[in-house]
Amino acid sequence: MSNARIINVKDPMALLEKWRTFLLVSWLTIHPKRVSFTTGKVRWEHFDQEGYIGATMVKAGQDPYARNKFNQMEIETSLTSECNTILLPGTSVVITFHNEARSALLRTVVSVLRKSTPHLIKEIILVDDYSDNPEDGTLLSKIEKVRILRNNRREGLMRSRVRGADAAQAEILTFLDSHCECNEHWLEPLLERVVEDRTKVVSPIIDVINMDNFQYVGASADLKGGFDWNLVFKWDYMTPEQRRARQGNPIGPIRTPMIAGGLFVMDKAYFEELGKYDMMMDVWGGENLEISFRVWQCGGSLEIVPCSRVGHVFRKQHPYTFPGGSGTVFARNTRRAAEVWMDEYKNFYYAAVPSARNVPFGNIQSRMELKRKLNCKPFKWYLENVYPELRVPDHQDIAFGALQQGSNCLDTLGHFADGVVGVYECHNAGGNQVRAGKLTCVRGAT
Repeated sequence: MSNARIINVKDPMALLEKWRTFLLVSWLTIHPKRVSFTTGKVRWEHFDQEGYIGATMVKAGQDPYARNKFNQMEIETSLTSECNTILLPGTSVVITFHNEARSALLRTVVSVLRKSTPHLIKEIILVDDYSDNPEDGTLLSKIEKVRILRNNRREGLMRSRVRGADAAQAEILTFLDSHCECNEHWLEPLLERVVEDRTKVVSPIIDVINMDNFQYVGASADLKGGFDWNLVFKWDYMTPEQRRARQGNPIGPIRTPMIAGGLFVMDKAYFEELGKYDMMMDVWGGENLEISFRVWQCGGSLEIVPCSRVGHVFRKQHPYTFPGGSGTVFARNTRRAAEVWMDEYKNFYYAAVPSARNVPFGNIQSRMELKRKLNCKPFKWYLENVYPELRVPDHQDIAFGALQQGSNCLDTLGHFADGVVGVYECHNAGGNQVRAGKLTCVRGAT
């Protein structure tokens, strides 16, 4: 008896459909999957990267820094070989942007997908904060796992991130800036710390992507986030004692008083319990202060994880505008953080930046109620237990401010303790030009 199958030729359409299915299955067996037949999305390898970037490429003769304030490679890994990981859950990656260079935005998205174990990326949520060209985001939504949310007006970083977090489907949130490049195995060490303790908010070591040539430069693993009394973020070198203590475990997490704010991982439920972001802060600035104070004072902790590295383009100026000016917006946001979390120590901020007193900071009642509800510790506790390295002015410091002669001020020029000082044009922002101490009258020849 013949083993041949009997085909019902009375239904030619069914036969045609079976033949098409056979050909499709055979083709997918031989060729990599380029397009999802259920979502219409493509894998990042098959996205038209040249077409996406070329539409906004800087033309010959144009200023390459005008729009994005940086010029437009494969990166070399800067990880230590001692790093390893465990089985972990996935995360929702939230990236906000406003008029970002397409090349930088695409580079960020592709590096997340390319440098991550696939099952760990639940989704990438791009929040377009009302960019001039909606296609900057919508075109990227063709890539698998990428979702796009577009604001119908300019909201700023904080409110945009909250919108992305609210839409996230994973239990762990990963916040990234829109001009980053993830390094090899960047994600697992961060997720591991959050899985071990949901109250940990963790950041990678932030390497430098040169704004002129996009060269990737590994950063020191001996840095922590900090600030001066002008409340401007800065990097602090660990003390010699701290570095010696880490020699036995150089890949151990680093307790940091503050995070830079652009890149961190956090449990979603804990993000919500702690009050997300201050939704009355505008555009950019001060939000890293606020969330850092809040996490530490309300029972959590901040860490930098050396086994995770992500590159970031550091620009010398902002490519976008601030309503009322960047200085006013930054002062308003910073005042909100100081008024809520710093108690009487906020007066040192006002002594360092007297002009901030003239900037209205709005209503902070809801944030004060959150502070009471979470039973948060006072700022004195933060200074004593989290940031004892920050010198607190005492009653002997009868002068607090900058030493000025003409248009120049005494400046540390970026040097640390016991380093030389010099003079630099006064910028009235505190930082390297702030001094606290006794006033001494010095007589001499003029």
